[in-house]
Amino acid sequence: MRSNGYTPTWSRTGTSALTEAARSAYDAGLLDLSLPDLDGLDLARTLRTRCPDLLIVILTARTHARTDDIDVIAGLDAGADDYLVKPFSLTVLLARLRAHLRRQTTAPPPQRPLRLGDLTIDTMERRCTPHGTDIPLRPKEFDLLALLARHPGEAVPREDLMAQVWDENWFGPTKTLDVTMAGPRRRLALAAAASARPCRLPQITTLRGHGYRLERAP
Repeated sequence: MRSNGYTPTWSRTGTSALTEAARSAYDAGLLDLSLPDLDGLDLARTLRTRCPDLLIVILTARTHARTDDIDVIAGLDAGADDYLVKPFSLTVLLARLRAHLRRQTTAPPPQRPLRLGDLTIDTMERRCTPHGTDIPLRPKEFDLLALLARHPGEAVPREDLMAQVWDENWFGPTKTLDVTMAGPRRRLALAAAASARPCRLPQITTLRGHGYRLERAP
């Protein structure tokens, strides 16, 4: 990592990692789920709460096949921005880091709040609210929903979503997009079901072989 321009800090335990995160500001955290003292997913949740802007990439060997999404979804729901399944090459890891960090430093300027039915998406405050109640979204989930909300009723290709939310030179599988998109879709449905009054929220439609579309709220 040092030979590629990074200044890493290596923590052997989850406890020491939390101490380092509280002591200094970091751009990114590479988190192995197999730790001697804490559960890796619990550590990811704690880091996401304490360091909301930290880029978290999970390194896991728990999945036995790349088609098994269970641990991937658990990691992303715990607050991670991305994942890599062991074994992986340093070249791939560095490419992922460059893509994420470049995206963070070239974020577009904030826009006026977007309104679709009873849903308001405020890109300045990074809040997604129906009837004033916040829907909790991870950073990439919010970015995906905001991008779709700028084109309501339109089909947005997978390549455009990956280029604008991750990076135009994204290196790796696009399954990350599908797993991440499941988050806002599920949370919008839960918010509509939990609302005490009628709640007109848009729905996300999967366009197989093409991309996604955010349906206009009824």
